[in-house]
Amino acid sequence: MRNHAATHIGSAAKALSLLLLIVSFPAQAAVKIQEVTSPGGITAWLVEDYSVPIVSLRFSFAGGETQDPPGKEGMANLITGLFDEGAGDLDSDAFQTRLDDAGAEMRFNASRDNIYGAMRMLADQKDEALELMRLAITQPRFDQAPVDRIRNQIISGIQSQAKDPQTEATRRWLKAIYGDHPYSRPDEGTEESLKTITADDLRAFHKALLAREQLHVAVVGAIDAETLKRDLDKLFGGLPEKPALTPVADIAPKLGQVVRYDYPLPQTGLHLTYPGVARKDADFFPAVVMNHILGGGSFTSRLFKEVREKRGLTYGIDSSIVNYEHANALTVGTSTRAGKGSETLGIIREVVKEMAENGPTEQELAAAKKYMIGAYAINNLDSSSSIASTLVELQNVGLGADYFERRADFINAVTVDQAKAVAKKLLSVEPAVLIVGPAEDKGEAGN
Repeated sequence: MRNHAATHIGSAAKALSLLLLIVSFPAQAAVKIQEVTSPGGITAWLVEDYSVPIVSLRFSFAGGETQDPPGKEGMANLITGLFDEGAGDLDSDAFQTRLDDAGAEMRFNASRDNIYGAMRMLADQKDEALELMRLAITQPRFDQAPVDRIRNQIISGIQSQAKDPQTEATRRWLKAIYGDHPYSRPDEGTEESLKTITADDLRAFHKALLAREQLHVAVVGAIDAETLKRDLDKLFGGLPEKPALTPVADIAPKLGQVVRYDYPLPQTGLHLTYPGVARKDADFFPAVVMNHILGGGSFTSRLFKEVREKRGLTYGIDSSIVNYEHANALTVGTSTRAGKGSETLGIIREVVKEMAENGPTEQELAAAKKYMIGAYAINNLDSSSSIASTLVELQNVGLGADYFERRADFINAVTVDQAKAVAKKLLSVEPAVLIVGPAEDKGEAGN
């Protein structure tokens, strides 16, 4: 099923995947980024690497699921399942046969704020692979048979998920914290909205979103800058210059509420949302370091120690700084066995309150900095594909190509006073709380 992310992997591409498993990009190696601009004005970030004969491409277009027209929710998700279902003179079968022959992997997916495309290809078959990608993004066919097939696959997934109480709880949760904002809509749309989408709707959506102006590209692998310049114009030069995006308002999640979804499950799920901090805000790195100590540091975090290690109330718990284009939040999530929701929520609130009132210690701050600096390459730069993905995300949020060089300095510059101040700012607010599971005699909302 190509619900939300479309990937075509044929036999030759499987051989490519095997090669990638055998040899990956050395995470500890320095990443030298070149900013390459084509004669046509298309810019990409390039990391040359000839250790394996592979080229990884990743790109994004502004827009995404927030651009789904009212009544046609799920458009972005559907269209990403159709780019490799026929393009130019090639119908679906012919396109995927050619892709297999080229020994390449092609995938597309939509997020709330972007449409993404990616390709991994053998260097000596790059031209054939990129020609297929060019067709996919500039001349998708949207033939009726593939449209119906992919739509039906997504609808089948929606129908199956409708039996999952977590799906209904999430729907209520997003509506409660985001109201009528596009962020409240289900990524895949609804059975009703998908049935209204026509091939002409998809063509109009494609024309509106895929354009050069807010295109971000990263390429990693066995390719030099001069070759990439030519390839960029071939690949993206046929797109319109500017997208026609519908404006999307910024929104702060509605906090200070409890959303309960009672259901006879063996576990109770808990999700708390606090205010967030924008990626370019001066408080961002203090917030990230503080959050690592609170719950982002996995086995070393305060939440893990108090909820898992000391009391055995969960297998895992974490907190995250969440950044969308138009909303930010700090979230805490876990699940516990039935009947322990009230107790677990109470412990979480106590840990958060302690952090809000007193902040982290100097020792916690030093340990968090050391881990965050050391683990970044392992978590984000361990393969050509992960490097390309990381580079595109850096471009999406407006960070420079020298970010890798500056990141450690940003983290090391965080003081304990800054971490305490941001903890008080974000965590002193009454959160929004989602509780999914069997009803308890005690009221979790008051704990």
